Amino acid sequence: MKRQRRQRFNREAALAFATGEIASSCAVKQRLGRGELSQLARCIEASLRALAAGRRIYLFGNGGSAADAQHIAAEMVGRYRRHRTALPVVALTTNTSVLTAIGNDYAFEDVFTRQVEALVRQGDVVIGITTSGRSPNVVRALRRARQLGGVTVALCGAYTRLLRPVADIILSVPSEDPQRVQEAHTLLGHIYCGLIEQCLFPQPASDRRN
Repeated sequence: MKRQRRQRFNREAALAFATGEIASSCAVKQRLGRGELSQLARCIEASLRALAAGRRIYLFGNGGSAADAQHIAAEMVGRYRRHRTALPVVALTTNTSVLTAIGNDYAFEDVFTRQVEALVRQGDVVIGITTSGRSPNVVRALRRARQLGGVTVALCGAYTRLLRPVADIILSVPSEDPQRVQEAHTLLGHIYCGLIEQCLFPQPASDRRN
């Protein structure tokens, strides 16, 4: 087998590539308009109602979206900007024994559905994250959560056809580029955490983490 020649690193080309990526990322975020932000507001309102009623928020996704679910849960259980009471927010992507047992004994498409059946109760908020909008295990879990009386939220990209029948709220980033969608999800997740903190724990803006 022929060895491919390694391309030499070109600093100017790399800078041009990086500049283009930043511009592309910013352009997608700037396309988040009133429609998308109204859906985010609905998600925050539903979450505040759930927390006030003693319910929980659950998040899940695959790959980078699993990391996003864990990131949001970490900000809510720990803190985002303010010292305050911990909030009952759970990522369904962290227990490797549960994930591998369900994947092995049932199917990978059921890794979140089984956890939803075990944990979700009426009034909980259930957030499924999928950049493609096509993840079978996310779609299935949202459908089951809705059947159990949960408020279902889909955080996704431009493709929403499979999510519309299973999600009460669809927060769709206007892009089909998974990298750009995921970058926008991080921004939306931070806004979500920040506004929930502000509503539940009014404090001086000076109380920020290092």
